[in-house]
Amino acid sequence: MELNQVKELASRIYDVGVDRVKIVDPEKCRQAITREDVRDLVSSGALKILPIKGQSRARANKLKEKKKKGRRRGHGSRKGPRENKKEKWIKKVRALRRLLREYKDQLPSQEYRKLYLRIRGGFFRDKSHLRLYLEEKKVVE
Repeated sequence: MELNQVKELASRIYDVGVDRVKIVDPEKCRQAITREDVRDLVSSGALKILPIKGQSRARANKLKEKKKKGRRRGHGSRKGPRENKKEKWIKKVRALRRLLREYKDQLPSQEYRKLYLRIRGGFFRDKSHLRLYLEEKKVVE
């Protein structure tokens, strides 16, 4: 049998890639005909099944060391936004709604609704802006 056929047969028997089958003794391997012969070649050492190589972590470890020292963190290495705009908005709106709820008993229901919708629409910058608005409109003392 041809050597490349022996390699292919061995790779199918042992369920490994063809590259992991190494021929040590080509003469013995040419005489192999059956699957049993190939198994005998492996057990005798005329054919070798090489171990899995794996992937080196050396480069990754080197980069990790540099990052630990504070390198590689410039503008060109950054990905994504600085902060999540939606989360920021949610935080602001919840704070404003909490404040509005404190003034609820002092406000007429239509005014409360109007302010609630303005908060939702992003009219107020922050809590102090909402307080200032309420004082100016003389809704709350």
